[in-house]
Formats: sequence, C-alpha cells, structure tokens
Amino acid sequence: MSRRWLASVALAGLFVGAATLVGIELARGAIDAGALAVADPCGERAPYPGQGLDATVQRVVLDGLDGAACELGTTREELVLSLAPGSGTAPIRWDHETIELALRAGLLGAIDDAEDRGSLNALVATLLRELVERAPVRWLIDGGQGLAGLLG
Repeated sequence: MSRRWLASVALAGLFVGAATLVGIELARGAIDAGALAVADPCGERAPYPGQGLDATVQRVVLDGLDGAACELGTTREELVLSLAPGSGTAPIRWDHETIELALRAGLLGAIDDAEDRGSLNALVATLLRELVERAPVRWLIDGGQGLAGLLG
C-alpha cells in the first residue's frame, strides 16, 4: 500500500467523521443555533431561572425592561442597546422624560409581580419601590453601579 492511498483513506475517514458530527448536531437542533429570537415584551416570557437573591434581582430587572420596552413600543433588546453608548445602534429616540417614566413604570410593575409571586417579601418590595421612585434614572440604567462609589 502506498502512502498516497493511506493518506486518501485517512482523509476520507476524517471527512466522513466530520459529516457525521455535523449531521448529528443538525438533528439535535443546531440549525437554529445563533438565531435571534426576539420575544414580544408585552407578552409572557418564561421567568429567569434560578433561586436566591441574584436570580430574583435578574428577574426583576429583565421584567422591568420588558415593561419599559412594551410601553415604548420596542423590544427589550433594542431598548437596552439604545441605552448603551457605542453599541452600534441608533441613539435613543425617546426624550429623557419618556424613557425615565417607562423605566420606572416597568421596574415598579416587575417589583409588584415579584412580590405577588412570593420572590420578594413586602419589606424588600417596599424598599425597592422607594429606590426606583427616587433614584436618578441614569443610576437605574447603569445598574446602581454608582452606589459602589458611595459605599466604598
């Protein structure tokens, strides 16, 4: 047997193996991998999974963004990208007062929902409502990162 024949057999084997792996992944749903699925922010979404404080906070923030996006007639993704400078999207097309009202309303609704689900107790929900009603909207958009400077 010549080296050329062995190399051809090895190459054919690698090709068959690669084609098999691609076929298995396609059968498992890889055809949709990386496809953007934008959900309606006014509709129901599956809640953010997980337990504990971190999952509850993430659930409230995501639900709050959905509420704001619904009020503004856009998607949560477009809203978030429009708030981030340099994200490559068009700048915010809402005036400061409109975005502030939408974000506050969305977050307040999300806090109410979390309290109704039992994810937040009444005291924590009340404190969060006070924070959302009084905090500067830029602080809310930045995720409260300014608090670290005040505390530390």
